[in-house]
Amino acid sequence: MTMTSNEPSIVDEQAFTVRRTIRIAAPVEKVWSAVTEPEHISRWFGRAEFDGTGVGTRGTLTWDRGSVPLRIEAMEAPRMVSYRWSNDDALGVTPDEVDDATSTVFTFTLEPEADGTRLTVVETGFERTSDPAANLESHRGGWDGELDKLVALMETGS
Repeated sequence: MTMTSNEPSIVDEQAFTVRRTIRIAAPVEKVWSAVTEPEHISRWFGRAEFDGTGVGTRGTLTWDRGSVPLRIEAMEAPRMVSYRWSNDDALGVTPDEVDDATSTVFTFTLEPEADGTRLTVVETGFERTSDPAANLESHRGGWDGELDKLVALMETGS
């Protein structure tokens, strides 16, 4: 089975956003679980821990380089979820709580298609970070790698 091939992320330097739309050969419900449930997020993104479910839920994503605090900002199951996180790569330090003044927001939008799901992620708010250009580029590469892992997990189970 060949995996779906997707275009890379796009940076909009004027709007301070990173956007990527991918296709996944899996139903919306399965992709929704993969982007909202900690045990599934942990299989492709970073080790996820949440203190509940729904809007206002706080949590962390942990990678080898450390943990990042996040909070669920909006949710319309199974079509859209937004997370706010304090993930400013240029600072090199991570706060214990989400800092609304300097954090970015990433939103997953899921749309059913005949052969699976179209997933779009848009991350906004880079103008509030310490080094917008560096953070935009870092997160562009990050979304490419992480979402490719999600496609592999959903389509091959690995």
